[in-house]
Amino acid sequence: MRLDEAPNFCPIMNTVKVKLPDGSEKTLKNGVTLAEAAKSVGNRLAKEALAARINGDLVDLSAKLENDVAIEFLTFDSEQGREVFRHSSSHLMAYAVQELFPGTKFGIGPAIEEGFYYDFDKPGGFTEEDLNAIEKKMREIAARAIPFRRREVSRKEAMERFRSLGEVYKVELLEGIEGDTVSLYELGDFVDLCRGPHVPDSSYIKAFKLTGLAGAYWRGDERNKMLQRIYGTSFTKEKDLKEHLHLLEEARKRDHRRLGRDLDLFSFHEEGPGFAFFHPKGLVVWDALMDFWRKEHRKRGYVEVRTPIILARSLWEQSGHWDNYRENMYFTVIDDRDFAIKPMNCPGGLLIYKTHLHSYREFPLRCAEVGLVHRHEKSGVLHGLFRVRQFTQDDAHIFLLPEQIVDEVVGIIEFVDFMYKTFGFSSTVELSTKPEKHIGSDEMWEQATSALKAALARVELDYKLNEGEGAFYGPKIDFHIRDCLKRTWQCATIQLDFALPEKFDLSYIGSDNQRHRPVMIHRTLYGSIERFLGVLIEHYGGAFPTWLAPVQAILLPVGESHRPYAATLLERLRNAGVRAEADLRDDKIGFKIREAQLQKVPYMLVVGDREVSSGAVSVRHRQRGDLGPQQFEDFLASLQAEIENRTL
Repeated sequence: MRLDEAPNFCPIMNTVKVKLPDGSEKTLKNGVTLAEAAKSVGNRLAKEALAARINGDLVDLSAKLENDVAIEFLTFDSEQGREVFRHSSSHLMAYAVQELFPGTKFGIGPAIEEGFYYDFDKPGGFTEEDLNAIEKKMREIAARAIPFRRREVSRKEAMERFRSLGEVYKVELLEGIEGDTVSLYELGDFVDLCRGPHVPDSSYIKAFKLTGLAGAYWRGDERNKMLQRIYGTSFTKEKDLKEHLHLLEEARKRDHRRLGRDLDLFSFHEEGPGFAFFHPKGLVVWDALMDFWRKEHRKRGYVEVRTPIILARSLWEQSGHWDNYRENMYFTVIDDRDFAIKPMNCPGGLLIYKTHLHSYREFPLRCAEVGLVHRHEKSGVLHGLFRVRQFTQDDAHIFLLPEQIVDEVVGIIEFVDFMYKTFGFSSTVELSTKPEKHIGSDEMWEQATSALKAALARVELDYKLNEGEGAFYGPKIDFHIRDCLKRTWQCATIQLDFALPEKFDLSYIGSDNQRHRPVMIHRTLYGSIERFLGVLIEHYGGAFPTWLAPVQAILLPVGESHRPYAATLLERLRNAGVRAEADLRDDKIGFKIREAQLQKVPYMLVVGDREVSSGAVSVRHRQRGDLGPQQFEDFLASLQAEIENRTL
């Protein structure tokens, strides 16, 4: 709740006037704490406020009001409120570790999405059993209602304190901090180097759970010591914690790495860390995704191109990737000349554009590329298909006139919406603007950002503004899809670029028969196809809709005498374009059905004496169970319609 908006906050020299929703006003003296200010607004806010902003700066509720300030109270309903709450939870966990395991050294303990963690260096390490003891101690500390206290000290004093305690990691952090003053936070006997803010006291943190233990290199660098990272999650209400833990359990069941193995879709090997090996069934799903993708692109006037994986260093210097992205690239030398494996497809697309002179009549020129790219990721962050070193982008580079930008971006937004709805996803949108590290003039960035805002306004799409988070060559619109476990994934993006056409001296012949500079849009829909496939596996729990399933129907003959009939139907299914198999083993029919269920095959077609004599099949669905006997032709027509319509 903002006191400067909803309550019509009105600062004057010695008092703060707050107009309440019922029309009444309260006058507060300068010097009252934010906690007292929250209480004056109402008991609910007093109970729910965790921290606040004063003139945009994050502060504790113990901070005091002064003249000419605007206040925004942070509750758990806000992203920053949750971050404060979970950061405080990490301090609570660290205090419990300090009490239980003296001699442990402390790294860092930030809030993360849906939780928090802290990195520790404990002699002998932690065990999974230790987590229960830590959690119990956390509850004891929380019940004591110990206040979080902030202290401003000199950098020298902080250095001496942590050095005397042997806290080598805190000392290293202090050595990298500029300025003479730092802030420390005390929670009982636990003192941490921290900017804050924090919740008022430990009793605020009631609903929490430690969720895991993992290794983590200090500061994410494999050259440093391996620490142990304890993960946890926390909420203000027990019911929200229980719901979250249920979703975590569902996520474990749906883990795409396990399902990828169980369903024989893909694998990873030590011989290629971060590089996925796709098996026949996995490639079937891949091809189904790409067949759909290509069909829809052709409808919308895209052409497809392909560019090399390895290109000369000089190209990456010209594009700006060498200066802005070099730490994520792989390099090689060919004939005494430096080359790089491409981390992005766009420079190659620019070279294709330059092979001949274009006319304004060709625009928008929509060139799509399913391009294999490589990015150097640290081993500690690799995670199945979600974080790999080799992946495939469904890129498109669109060249157009400045006056075509808004129409084209609107068309892409509608394309994204169509694609995601096909898979059953809804999405949220973010607009990211000029980062500190960028190329191109301020005028270019202003024009590009204004055009993206105009497109979003035309389709009346709400969006979150991320200042300074754009690509180094242009502002962007990102789409975040929400899966069945309420997690969000950034996939599609629209990036508007005035800079690279300038750097590569692109041109076209305009209606005035003169050369002009085109504008360029970088765009993906799936994003990384590998990652999108991982998201789909977890969203569907491996039970792909029929149009995507590796095996869409499986024939299950009851006995040996029924195999010829099953073989005939198998041929007819395959000739009709259905991905079908037959289980011709001597096992009992119940076992075959269970096996097909485990493989999440949409339709099981049982054939016995009755089906052979009547030209029918007994149909079972993996979710709806026994659907009874159907004439084969009727079943096939229904199946084909389901596949054609991409029914979910």
